[in-house]
Amino acid sequence: MMPISVFVSERRAANLLAQIRWRDGVYCPRCRAESVIRYGSYREFQRYLCKDCGRTFNDKTGTVFEHSAIPLKKWYLAVYTYIRLNASIRQLDAELAVSYKTVYRRVQRFLRALDAPRPQLEGPVEIDELYVNAGKKGRERDRPSRSRGLSTRGRGTYHEDKPPVFILADRGSGETYVHPAKAAEESTIRLLLGSRQQESLTVYTDGFRAYEPLDEDDAFDREYVVHGEGEYADGDVHVNTCESHASLARRWLSPHRGISKDKLTPYLRALQLRKRVRRKPGDEALKIILETAL
Repeated sequence: MMPISVFVSERRAANLLAQIRWRDGVYCPRCRAESVIRYGSYREFQRYLCKDCGRTFNDKTGTVFEHSAIPLKKWYLAVYTYIRLNASIRQLDAELAVSYKTVYRRVQRFLRALDAPRPQLEGPVEIDELYVNAGKKGRERDRPSRSRGLSTRGRGTYHEDKPPVFILADRGSGETYVHPAKAAEESTIRLLLGSRQQESLTVYTDGFRAYEPLDEDDAFDREYVVHGEGEYADGDVHVNTCESHASLARRWLSPHRGISKDKLTPYLRALQLRKRVRRKPGDEALKIILETAL
């Protein structure tokens, strides 16, 4: 169920913000001091005075929602439907009766605030990659508005407007990680597999030659299938989990009508957040979404 009560009451939205924002105690967002006192109110939000630096602040100060005249309950509805329902910016513009530019800037600010995933791989780990057509979208008007390698076939790179996106499926922990990269090469693969808990990590790959140097490294036990020869699974050796998640990633990016390669990372972090809240009740999902960005 959607958390309707929060979406219709600005007071409840403000209370939820205060509950999540100060879950570890109230502190000054400027000097980080904890010696603060209540100091009146600002609309529905509690106001505070820092006794160290003498400045005042409220529950929204220093968050992705500050300096906005739009009601907080509308922004809650925007981020909730964006993550849970994968609503496009254009759809949010229509539903919230807020200008496209305003919604776009606030959603982009929200995406930039999402934490980067910190994998600790237990293994075995599947690793595979997909390639996304993402060029220079939305540049200045004295340049071409978009330059995208739509005709490029097969694998590509960031500079060719077709950056690779690596998918790691850790069978030990059940977690899946999505990481865009500049190019699908050995150094990138080693960096992604570097955060592991075991000295020797079992890695399942396809026959792509960039994974071949792992065969010579004692830190990895690589097993692979060759798709080009019609081999997609050999017992436990396959990358089917990665390929399934790759299809979800493509569907996630599809409503946004082409994404600039410069902004690909925040969009994919939102995808991972959606995976976390996918099966959560509405109230709990909204809290997790806000905790991630605050």
